[in-house]
Amino acid sequence: MKPYLLSIGAGLLVGVIYALMGVRSPAPPAIALLGLLGMLLGEQAAPIAKRLLTRAPVSAYLKTPECAGQVLGPQAVTKTPEDQA
Repeated sequence: MKPYLLSIGAGLLVGVIYALMGVRSPAPPAIALLGLLGMLLGEQAAPIAKRLLTRAPVSAYLKTPECAGQVLGPQAVTKTPEDQA
């Protein structure tokens, strides 16, 4: 929860600075968020392509913290029974 609060706090601070300086955000919020999502997904394209080329299991990789945790946050990663032991 703390990273989310820090993120919203940083965003609010930047918004206040923009308002005080009289400038507008460099991109409309929806476009900026889609760009960030594209960056996160693009970071995963190379590891997925490597796994496809080596015929390694891709579906298992998608659930790991390196993939799902990076794109959706750590709460999206499901724990296996081995992790809980």
